Amino acid sequence: MDRIIRINPLLEALRSAPERVNKVFIQEEKGHARIGEVIREAKARHVPCVFVPARRLDQIAPGHQGVMAEVSPKGYASLDDILARSAKPFVVLLDEVEDPQNLGAIVRSAEGAGVDGLILPERRSAGLTETVDTVSAGALEHLLVARVPNLVRAMEELKDKGLWLVGAEGSGDEPWYSFDYTGPVGIVLGSEGRGLRPLVRKTCDKVLAIPLAGKVGSLNVAAAAAVFFFEVIRQRRR
Repeated sequence: MDRIIRINPLLEALRSAPERVNKVFIQEEKGHARIGEVIREAKARHVPCVFVPARRLDQIAPGHQGVMAEVSPKGYASLDDILARSAKPFVVLLDEVEDPQNLGAIVRSAEGAGVDGLILPERRSAGLTETVDTVSAGALEHLLVARVPNLVRAMEELKDKGLWLVGAEGSGDEPWYSFDYTGPVGIVLGSEGRGLRPLVRKTCDKVLAIPLAGKVGSLNVAAAAAVFFFEVIRQRRR
């Protein structure tokens, strides 16, 4: 059983996937101003609410905002589920991104940019943990996520289905905005330390960079992801 201890992720779970929420614990003492909103949403969806002393909630859910929900784990989608969402799919592939904080931030940006789905490798990748859900501020509830045994094979399958795959890396030959993202596309992002693995990089159709003007050599993967995602949206809205 997973849990949610922040207001925004819990509200999103109640609104978009109430079947995942088994029970909500709420502190008895006056707490966060939006606790009443949580209670209303839970009752409207027949989710049980249990009131407990704040000190008890502090013990079982440090960092809470006056609530804690027991939730079933979010299920993974398939590649076909993701591709079926759009005639011009926009997907994101993460190559061994292991930091749940980064994954949560990427999920939040991806959902905000209208990404159709996120694809993770089964090994050496952060999973859909409580931290990911919290950092995503509830965006995880609205984003399809697939987990694949072999990322390169998944990339080849996507290419066979008409997607162009663009890798993001500091050593890319051209800037990120030089590519035409208006067709079916996948953005491929590497791990925090190593970047894209050689075979993943080789499988990309293009590898592009974000030129920097400061003294730091690269952006955090979540920051780089947001730059690429919103360039896709900018081009598609022209």
